[in-house]
Amino acid sequence: MRLHNLGFPRIGTHRQLKFALEAYWQGDSDEKALLSTARQLREDNWRLQQEAGIELLPAGDFAHYDHVLATSLMLGIVPSRFVQSGQSRLDLEFQVARGQSAGGCCGQASDMTKWFNTNYHYLVPEFEPQLAIKVDCSPLLAQIEEARALGHEVKPVLLGPLTYLYLGTYTGNKLELLPQLLAGYQQIFDALNRDRVNWLQIDEPILGLELDEGWKKAFRSAYSQLRQGQLKLLLTSYFASVDHHLDLIASLPLHGVHLDCVAEPTDIQLAIDILPRHWVVSLGVIDGRNIWKTDLEALYQKLEPIYAQLNGRTWLAPSCSLLHSPVDLELESDLDTTIRPWLAFARQKCQELALLKQALLSGDTRAIEDYSAPVRDRLQSSQAVNPTVRDRLQNLQSFTRSEPFDVRKSRQQSLGLPLLPTTSIGSFPQTGDIRHIRAQYKRGEISRDQYTRLMQQEIESCIRKQESIGLDVLVHGEPERNDMVEYFADYLEGVATSRFGWVQSYGSRCVKPPIIYGDIQRKEPMTAHWLSFAQSLTDKPVKGMLTGPVTILCWSFVRDDLSRDQVASQIALAVGDEVQDLIAASIHIIQIDEPAIREGLPLKRSQWGAYLDWAVTAFRLSCASAPSEVQIHSHMCYSEFKDILDAIIALDADVLTVETSRSNMTLLDDFRDNAYPNDIGPGVYDIHSPNVPDQEGIKRLLTKALQVIPAERLWINPDCGLKTRTWPETEAALKNMVASARTLRAELVAQQEEAM
Repeated sequence: MRLHNLGFPRIGTHRQLKFALEAYWQGDSDEKALLSTARQLREDNWRLQQEAGIELLPAGDFAHYDHVLATSLMLGIVPSRFVQSGQSRLDLEFQVARGQSAGGCCGQASDMTKWFNTNYHYLVPEFEPQLAIKVDCSPLLAQIEEARALGHEVKPVLLGPLTYLYLGTYTGNKLELLPQLLAGYQQIFDALNRDRVNWLQIDEPILGLELDEGWKKAFRSAYSQLRQGQLKLLLTSYFASVDHHLDLIASLPLHGVHLDCVAEPTDIQLAIDILPRHWVVSLGVIDGRNIWKTDLEALYQKLEPIYAQLNGRTWLAPSCSLLHSPVDLELESDLDTTIRPWLAFARQKCQELALLKQALLSGDTRAIEDYSAPVRDRLQSSQAVNPTVRDRLQNLQSFTRSEPFDVRKSRQQSLGLPLLPTTSIGSFPQTGDIRHIRAQYKRGEISRDQYTRLMQQEIESCIRKQESIGLDVLVHGEPERNDMVEYFADYLEGVATSRFGWVQSYGSRCVKPPIIYGDIQRKEPMTAHWLSFAQSLTDKPVKGMLTGPVTILCWSFVRDDLSRDQVASQIALAVGDEVQDLIAASIHIIQIDEPAIREGLPLKRSQWGAYLDWAVTAFRLSCASAPSEVQIHSHMCYSEFKDILDAIIALDADVLTVETSRSNMTLLDDFRDNAYPNDIGPGVYDIHSPNVPDQEGIKRLLTKALQVIPAERLWINPDCGLKTRTWPETEAALKNMVASARTLRAELVAQQEEAM
């Protein structure tokens, strides 16, 4: 039996990668310093895994920004607009990711979207008819040599050719590019052979999807063409069962396969019966995406007969890369002492594998029995059940608003908004001063009254800046919020937050998912006092900002003893209570963000319907009590909506804002084809890039939007919240946005007058 890992968190125990990246981008450090930090992180990661008991370590799972982008760079598949003479590889990487490098050159960054059904974002490969492949796998080879020099046995990790091709964009049939792509992969295989690599982990997570015959045929063709040499291929898939593709997998020239045994029910016996007898079978039995301690005793009972049957061909691993887990529970000294024994982070998950292996090899289960005791304690804990919450859900009468959109839109004319109203998505720059004030309050260095006054000063400053810019609908800027989910978690019973439980979302952006361990209800109002103060400062409408139930669910570590739809409904009731408080505070525009609604989709399309039914129900429940005069907005970003547009329409938000600037408004083609009936605000400002859009560029995007959306239903806004930007960038961009809106508004009014 061998223990291996598919990948480890890149960011470091204290987010060292984040701070090194941002220092480099800001010009406060150089390339040498960034690369030194990255090398130290890899060394630390290998050491942590080996000390925990992992025998075959991953190499190549580390990336400065994103592993899909790293694959594009390895293959040389980079759009020509990014290539500059004398450009370093590192600056090219950040040019593609951010639209700007340390050298300051600007351009439209590559599109970014969610990695399957996770909150991790990847940079979408852009394919042209003739792929200008120029392979450079020296960074991967360098990581292998680093590990070897430290005495580690490593297994390189490579994103497979079919998944890489599937995830990219191309105007034609992507499969026609496969022969060119395989030529590049062959060069990588040849280089790994020359470097005497033994095992290669080749990731093909699209095998969890329900692939059509064309893609299944492409798998057979691709893997039969690739000359493996001495390489042994471990085909790896995750996030879903591959039971439906076992015959396909068994037909490929491989040496082993990894099965995610956690994400969905997996028939391990069926896999053993179908797969070739000489293959390694890697069982992903430790949940790589959640933080609950594994019941190793129950797992042992399941695995013991399988281990005996496989007769030395068993490998054990987490279900997927531990990229999606926090690094080390040992850092969490402040967590509730009841909850902490229930948890396991990335380092502890590796240790779980070692304990499980020891028990399987020796037959002595005493250690895993002791280890698993807190698992049973959690499932029996009184903290998990709140009868009041369950009774309230049981007795619900209404899940929808009382009047249809056209009636609501008429009643909302009282808001007095102009044609093409302008607004932002919610958050404004989180300055160092704001973060310092929050830290002081958390450490008890300032009183609650002092904290409130300081936050009110920030809110007033934000309101005044928006008035000066000329926005039509204002926001309070969210200075009090550390994160759009974690902030709300602090006000919810049944939810805990950690101190160091960070995971990477993209690049230097890290999030700290809350831990949902029990039934959920509000402890107290969450936002109304801040919004009431903001509205008192201005005659313009101030928009209330809430995170929706599906997003809070998807961006948390969720209890596994209750169905996700039940948890979502509990959150929806808590959000709905806050909606009522905002209305009572004279807030008549309320945004309930649901950027995660698409990422919650199961990988298999046949399972989408059930998920979308309860996800839509949860959102509608959160705003069901809002009267027609109150305008409900929702926001979604970095998602492909075409396949779920019926569900998005069913949300019945009065205004939907979406990310479209990086895709140059191509996302709106989906709305053209499906006639989105309510108001919509396509983003015109890419907030993930430091580039400031000019007025002509914004107007060009708006003109394209008007070809799809009638002017009376079009809103103008950035792609997303602005917390990661600086104030100079933000003010310049929003001034250009408002100026473009006013110019276009005047032109439309003039046209209407001429028509009369």
